[in-house]
Amino acid sequence: MQTPLVLKISEACAASRIGRTKLYDAIKRGELRARKNGKSTLILQADLVEWLNGQPPALPKSTQAK
Repeated sequence: MQTPLVLKISEACAASRIGRTKLYDAIKRGELRARKNGKSTLILQADLVEWLNGQPPALPKSTQAK
């Protein structure tokens, strides 16, 4: 099956495993581009990947001396 070009918010959340609030916040701050089609908010798959790639990497927890 071919990867969709455009994702609804619920699909973008499922694909990225990120909650709706976090995605809408990123859209509001201008970090993640979204498009409107009527009442639907749509995110290009490429824009979602670009935004995810721009997130800071997770750093390993430092081990504490005992």
